[in-house]
Amino acid sequence: MTKRTSSGLFLIAFILGSSIKLIAQTIHDHDLTHHTHEFASIAHNHEHNHTQSDQITRQAKLVTGQGEFIFSWDQELTAAFPKNAVEFEPGMHGGFNEDPATGIVYTGIPGYGLCSVSPDLTKWTTLGTDERLKDNIHGIVFFVHKGVKHLAVAQEGKRVLVLTLDGTIVSEILKPTGTEFEFAAANEFYSSEDSNFGVTDVTYLKGTIYVAHGYSKGDFVMTIKEKNGVWSWGKLAWGGKGNNPGQFQTAHGIYAHDNHILVANRAAGQVVKFTKKGEFVETFNDIPEGSLICNVAYKKEHFFLNALSAIGEQKSAPIYVHTGEKLVSTIIPGDLEIPILTNIHQAWPHFVEAKNGSKHLYLLVHGWNKGKFAVLKLEK
Repeated sequence: MTKRTSSGLFLIAFILGSSIKLIAQTIHDHDLTHHTHEFASIAHNHEHNHTQSDQITRQAKLVTGQGEFIFSWDQELTAAFPKNAVEFEPGMHGGFNEDPATGIVYTGIPGYGLCSVSPDLTKWTTLGTDERLKDNIHGIVFFVHKGVKHLAVAQEGKRVLVLTLDGTIVSEILKPTGTEFEFAAANEFYSSEDSNFGVTDVTYLKGTIYVAHGYSKGDFVMTIKEKNGVWSWGKLAWGGKGNNPGQFQTAHGIYAHDNHILVANRAAGQVVKFTKKGEFVETFNDIPEGSLICNVAYKKEHFFLNALSAIGEQKSAPIYVHTGEKLVSTIIPGDLEIPILTNIHQAWPHFVEAKNGSKHLYLLVHGWNKGKFAVLKLEK
């Protein structure tokens, strides 16, 4: 009897022990599985959050360009555009120029007026009260003549104006009559009843204003001179429609640099270099085929050239940084997801000086067709 009782107790103990061990193992396995899933979930969430963070960072820091010339969109300076001029922004495409001594930038907004922009690009101010300054400004130049600071503006289809910085118009230069120039092709064109006044841009070099006249069958560069305080057509003109050296297929932008005149020959995709007397020197190399070069500017030992429209799969028209010999960076503002900005009429390089004296390069961009204004910032 005692033997049977002991065997029974041993059997019960064995069964209970096995059950407890099985329950413990089950609990352990459940916990392990739970923690494994929990860890996997944490890892997944961490990975997801990390990816999200990377995407947000990339979205916040979209950039475009190569080498030393990589730019982002400065939304704050873009938003400094005057609120009461926003309704006129779609018509804006006339370009920029600046006073190198003060850093003040000048531009025009059709319907709103001629404007100065503070050197730090935060404040816009209208100049003058003459209604002609509200007409479309297609090109502009700042210059100093006989110690006095001036602006000249090309108002396509209407006139060229020369004015002082307070907005006072000094001279209004209208379409030539066909007797002004020592260039038969220009005189013949302007003496015709079918001639138009397609001025697109202006620049200044050593006492002479140079005018591009590319929106016309009379595709010329012409000059304006001052005498006794009055500006009027000079004798020098050159060009004509054609593909020969010194001729144009839409002489669109014009820019004085290093005692020479540079012309953006738009439909030909060229930048053409001339002497100040109109003698052909050369064309820039290494400009991508199909580029409709609108304008030329210069800063930081480089030229900044903008095409009018996108090439191939580009999201917007490109801006080129060029040494004069080779292309060093292609900037696509469309890659920065700037609303509306697809076509570009001009890009102007501008330095903003910090309180410590350091300078930072920006690009002021005029869109075309929908007239978007934007500011790009060089990334360090």
